[in-house]
Amino acid sequence: MGKPKFSKKKYETPNHPWKETRIKAENELVAKYGLKNKREIWKAETTLRRYRGQARGLLASIGSEDPQAKKEMHQLISHLTRYNILPLNSTLDDVLALNTEIVLSRRLQTLTYLKGFASTPKQARQLINHGHIAIAGRCINVPGYRVTKNEEKDIEYTQASPLNDSAHPARPSGDFVSKMTGGSEPAVSAPIPARKEKDVKSAAGKPTDGKPVEKQKVASDKKNKDAKQVKPLKEASETKGKKPEEKTEKPKNKGSDE
Repeated sequence: MGKPKFSKKKYETPNHPWKETRIKAENELVAKYGLKNKREIWKAETTLRRYRGQARGLLASIGSEDPQAKKEMHQLISHLTRYNILPLNSTLDDVLALNTEIVLSRRLQTLTYLKGFASTPKQARQLINHGHIAIAGRCINVPGYRVTKNEEKDIEYTQASPLNDSAHPARPSGDFVSKMTGGSEPAVSAPIPARKEKDVKSAAGKPTDGKPVEKQKVASDKKNKDAKQVKPLKEASETKGKKPEEKTEKPKNKGSDE
């Protein structure tokens, strides 16, 4: 029997908990990317710290013409290229120049918003958690899932999601353009058609053909009709519950008759 597997933290917390500049920067990232908490920022920073530490070690050993160091360098750069964190033909110096926002921009939540499947980053997180987003037909319900370069074009709504209907009110309009420009990913206009406004009635109750609909009048007439029906029933129940009054005759005065 093997050793039991215990879960461990995948992030490192800050060395000092009360630094004003760091707290302000983290609050901006949480609001910008719609993160649940700062733990997700620390995960991205830990991942980036691991990449940069590996790059520094390779820079120190690559001068000795070590074949293993060259092999690991190509593996590291190809890994970052696969996730579209670095472009092709990058060097170890480019790895050292990476920042936290580039790692956060490769999350499924961020790309769902940038691709125009959600109006806000927080709505993108909600859609992913509720199983509305898929990659190449496979439902992904992890907002922090890192998307590869090949998977990026396969982001779509799941087949069972009601958001496949172009008239669904939760879908962004056709002229929607995301405002996030974090990391190396530019804002992408939504490839989603506008909602069919002619099929949606306005809040005033007017259909698209221009004919007025007197909803309030119909409701008031129905209310008055119901009130007329209830009133006689109420009067009948009140009269039914009352006892009939007994007629009492006054006793005759015998002395007056005589």
